[in-house]
Amino acid sequence: MEGWHDVGGQDDLFSGGQCRGIVIDGLKVGLFLVDGAIHAIDDLCSHGNALLSDGELEGHEIECPLHAGLFDIRSGKALCAPLTRDVRRHQVRVMAGRVLVQVAA
Repeated sequence: MEGWHDVGGQDDLFSGGQCRGIVIDGLKVGLFLVDGAIHAIDDLCSHGNALLSDGELEGHEIECPLHAGLFDIRSGKALCAPLTRDVRRHQVRVMAGRVLVQVAA
């Protein structure tokens, strides 16, 4: 599948919790498992130099560990101050237990 990256087995990726940071072609991507669905967004906060995958996940909102701003993991939308810019969302598929991510341009 052209443009898709196999990033690992779902069970292995999320054995330590619901949040996982990975790198695809030099891009930091955060993976988040909520209610059986995997969501992928840029892992670097648009406000500061913090990994979103290190933040606190509640429902579909990830809290940046640096300044406590919230992003919606389904869309990458910035939800509150101090955030002013969204992060990119990436497509995810699970096939035969393997997680595939297509990085947005």
